[in-house]
Amino acid sequence: MKVEATKSGKKFGTMAGVFTPTFLTILGVIMYIRHPWVVGNAGIFGALSIIVIAVSITLTTALSLSSITTNIRIGSGGAFSLISQSLGLEIGGAIGIPFFFSQAIAVAMYVFGFREGLQTLLPEFAPIILDILIFSLVLTIAFISTSFAFKIQYIIMAVIILSIASILGGLFIHELNYDFVWVGDYKGSIENNFEGTSFWVVFAVFFPAVTGVMAGANMSGDLKNPRKNIPIGTISAVLITTIVYMGLVFVAALLATPTELLENYNVFIDKAYYAPIVLAGLLGATLSSALGSFVGAPRILLALGEKQILPKSPFLAKTNKKGEPINAMIITAVIVLLGLSLRNLNTIAPLITMFFMITYAMVNVVALIEQSLALPSFRPTLKIPIIVPLIGAFGSITVMFIINAAVALASIILIIIFYFYLVKKKLKSEAGDSRSGLFTALAEWSTKKTTELSPTREVRSWRPDLLIPVTAPKDIRVAFKLIESVVAPKGSVKFLAVQSFDKDIEDKLNVFLPEVSKRLKSKNIATNYTYISGNDLSESLKISMQSLNAAFFKPNTLFLTVGSNEQFHDSYQKLIEVAKLNKYSVLLYVPFENVGLSLERDITLWLKEFPANWKQSYDLGNNDISILTSLLLQKNWKGKIHVKVGFDDNGMQTNDDISLLKDLVRFPEDSIIDAYDVKQELDLLKSSTSDLNILPISNDVNIKKMMELVHFTRTSAVFCLDSLNENALV
Repeated sequence: MKVEATKSGKKFGTMAGVFTPTFLTILGVIMYIRHPWVVGNAGIFGALSIIVIAVSITLTTALSLSSITTNIRIGSGGAFSLISQSLGLEIGGAIGIPFFFSQAIAVAMYVFGFREGLQTLLPEFAPIILDILIFSLVLTIAFISTSFAFKIQYIIMAVIILSIASILGGLFIHELNYDFVWVGDYKGSIENNFEGTSFWVVFAVFFPAVTGVMAGANMSGDLKNPRKNIPIGTISAVLITTIVYMGLVFVAALLATPTELLENYNVFIDKAYYAPIVLAGLLGATLSSALGSFVGAPRILLALGEKQILPKSPFLAKTNKKGEPINAMIITAVIVLLGLSLRNLNTIAPLITMFFMITYAMVNVVALIEQSLALPSFRPTLKIPIIVPLIGAFGSITVMFIINAAVALASIILIIIFYFYLVKKKLKSEAGDSRSGLFTALAEWSTKKTTELSPTREVRSWRPDLLIPVTAPKDIRVAFKLIESVVAPKGSVKFLAVQSFDKDIEDKLNVFLPEVSKRLKSKNIATNYTYISGNDLSESLKISMQSLNAAFFKPNTLFLTVGSNEQFHDSYQKLIEVAKLNKYSVLLYVPFENVGLSLERDITLWLKEFPANWKQSYDLGNNDISILTSLLLQKNWKGKIHVKVGFDDNGMQTNDDISLLKDLVRFPEDSIIDAYDVKQELDLLKSSTSDLNILPISNDVNIKKMMELVHFTRTSAVFCLDSLNENALV
């Protein structure tokens, strides 16, 4: 295999970079010293079932991984890079951090396996001493260079193939056991004095055997052509090793009795045609697996550092002249030493299982999302049925909770904590991701479902979605606090900036609109803006409103600010009529000189002209938007509403009517509600001391009269017109 040099170090092809490390990591310590134990506990059918379930998860994950890899330019970090490019750095990092730890701790598992094999040759050495010596060997090889570590694997692969042949050769020199146990009774292990175990505990011990499926993908940043290398190398390695594991189930059952399989972890060594080569295979496989994981884990940590995900990221992202992530390797070494302190292979295995399962689940979720969105950008050269990632994701999550629900839940909580930590960091990716497509698809689905349930908008779902024409920045500056108080926290604002022939005003708008939009968005208010052109303001707005009627998420309320400039008064008057025709409600704000909203505390709500049958029809006439606006302002101002209800000869006549209205509207408890004679309205308005008056727009009132009323009362006012799409009584 040719290796070419680049600025970032050596680049590897399919054989060296993906197939061989994946093949060797899968055919590791579990195959030699735990596989017979699995058969002894589960029986032949049970062991095959464990392999099928385990491989169904890893193979579907390998297929999902390969499919996505053929569609994107995968960076360093393997699964972390893949998840980040689809679901964002926050989710990618939340998965990548525990995945790094699982890879690092896996090194300790392989060191344990190496030591168990070595103890047959050096029984006089203490296990902890052997562990340290073995890990020192792994460190030395890895620190020399990745290229050196990968060259050793060819020799190891030859030894492993010979060791498997030697195990098969044992069938010809030993007396065979034909008393098969097809379904095991799960008696347990030496460690628990054979007090019993379960299918899923045995599965948890076996599953780390097949977790090497990511070994090649972890090297994604060091591959010549990841889009080609990862699919071919990973899938072929998974298929070949699956055949090996299934074949060895029958070999183990033939070579030893169920009791021997349970009590002797070294059955494959003791019963082999030539035991030394099997022992060499065990040592070589575990050494290779340890090397593969130790080489891969720092590259995940390197990728996390490159994306500024962890503290001291520049330190973690540092490489030496050979392109090796030297600092990440040191951190990984510390993690491995902590893993070695656990001192028990069966203790580490379930922990690694959880971390790998979560990663596998997310890889499948990414493939599932990409396929479901069916965006034109998703064009993988390796296409898989949607059932593949569905099986992988469901299987991974289900098995997690079957094995150990408490540990699974703790692992998910840990990932959620990582996620919210990363959200607060406000990470930014230059490459972008697929989240916008996901949310767009969800919005489209929700829109279709909503339309099916109710073709017209339900009054219960009303919220203020303002359409605000802007001719100059001062239009918004004067009314900004009111706008913010009306729409917060769940409303929305759409600014329609009318392009001006005044270059100075237009330049100011270009600067102002992004700033004001940013400020509203910081309050979690959905905001956007656009520019419209036209000489006639009312005509331009009319066309815009008619166009927006075709949209599902359209504004429902026209918000106008009327100032002293009479240039737009006629246009505003026409816009009120346009709003009626297009079923928009209207909020027309007339501020009083420099007083504005004063203390933003006391609101006087004026209600009048109720329909005669309002108690039967629950139709309040042109009063709904006035009531709803006052309630929104009261909530955001933490203020107080003084409701003035106009008595007349039709709808509102008695105090009982007022009590009924109060109960139906559900005004705040501290609200004051009383009646007034509509003939004395001007005098009462004059004597009002509130910060804001809210009044319905009467048919006989125009812009000029509204302004005269505000100057007469010396109090700012909001004049309201219902669209018939809101109801304050629901």
